[in-house]
Amino acid sequence: MDSTTGSVGVVTPQNFHFAEPLTLECNRTLPSFDLMVETYGTLNSDKSNAILICHALSGSHHAAGFHSPDDKKAGWWDNMIGPNKAIDTNQFYVVCVNNIGSCFGSTGPTTINPDSVGSDSVGSDSVSSDSVDSDSSDEPQVYGPDFPLITIKDWVKTQAMLSDRLGIDVWHAIVGGSMGGMQALQWSVDYPERLKRCVVIASTPKLSAQNIAFNEVARQSILSDPDFKDGRYIQEGTYPRRGLILARMVGHITYLTDDAMKAKFGRDLKSGKFMYGYDVEFQVESYLRYQGERFSENFDANTYLLMTKALDYFDPTRDYPSTVAKDTIESAVNIEGSIAASVESSKANAQGELGDAVAPIEDNESERQQELSALKAAFAHTQCQYLIVSFTTDWRFAPERSQEIVDALMATGKPVSYINIDAPHGHDSFLFDIPRYMGAVKGFLTAPFITQSRPAAGERS
Repeated sequence: MDSTTGSVGVVTPQNFHFAEPLTLECNRTLPSFDLMVETYGTLNSDKSNAILICHALSGSHHAAGFHSPDDKKAGWWDNMIGPNKAIDTNQFYVVCVNNIGSCFGSTGPTTINPDSVGSDSVGSDSVSSDSVDSDSSDEPQVYGPDFPLITIKDWVKTQAMLSDRLGIDVWHAIVGGSMGGMQALQWSVDYPERLKRCVVIASTPKLSAQNIAFNEVARQSILSDPDFKDGRYIQEGTYPRRGLILARMVGHITYLTDDAMKAKFGRDLKSGKFMYGYDVEFQVESYLRYQGERFSENFDANTYLLMTKALDYFDPTRDYPSTVAKDTIESAVNIEGSIAASVESSKANAQGELGDAVAPIEDNESERQQELSALKAAFAHTQCQYLIVSFTTDWRFAPERSQEIVDALMATGKPVSYINIDAPHGHDSFLFDIPRYMGAVKGFLTAPFITQSRPAAGERS
């Protein structure tokens, strides 16, 4: 058999229109919506070889191949998807869908708002158009800032609707990196009977305060751009280019590592000498500005705001209140007793310092146990087997965050494999062709399905 890897070739996106209303988590309703989709490979007769790809923040439905023979830029995960690659299109039927709220063809801020096309086109509980200018022309208007806030759960809901349209009852696997990994994880919680394998790459069970802070800085750079026009820049004929460039520059810094930036740029000067000004002097400055400029030409500012908010909101445990188990409480009591004994035996002039140190330790342990308990509750009814992948240099979603997912799955007896890949590329590592990483994904997708969960921690088999 030929084991040579190759491209899926020229692919044509498909538009799937859903005429039925979609109620979102924010309690607003889209009267209808479109999803842009690309597929690779062939669906078998019993539709059991389908793999769903979930994209990251700046991704789209174009995951592999080319859109024309002259296209020089392949899909964003072309090194992962194709003949004999990690996700082998000789074996699997691969589907990648562009999420609603995006700007690559699915319904989002840049598509027409039905409310602007005649007063009787939608019901009273649909997306409100109160903020649309009353003195605007009768021409249809894009959603712009009137597009509702969306969540990971909303995306998964639309993907399930697409699954029904395609006639795929159970996915062989659902795979995603970064924000895509969150979607894969949410799938396993919301539709446990509809996927056999879940691949979560460079992701997290929820964003940390630091990650939310980075997102807020990025959003404020857009919102404060005078060309943003309260999100109505398309109608006003402007574009918040500077704000979007800054947002991407901030984000891009978090995707890389200090070592990677040092190796690639160091403190190299663009012109070889100091220019004593505020224009580009260091090579790293030039690189960040280039990345921001290129991104601003291809992405929508309102979409960026929506996507980062969806990241902030993600928490698969929200519907599963945590209850700290008895052994957890006993463990906390033992820790408290141990700390108290240490404090008692310390010198009198050190007791204040030790007392100050005890509270954060207790609080951190209590919070960790509560989060573990909540994750265990969320994963309790899942039925798939998991592959969790992290990267050693990823500080945006550090390996410790992946380990939280693994710990909760193991504690509930779920079949899970975990690999922490040594890679120098930081968070962006999930986009690179790293042999150990690709081999792990391929092996997981082709291995026999584990039909029975192992006993949870503390149970006897």
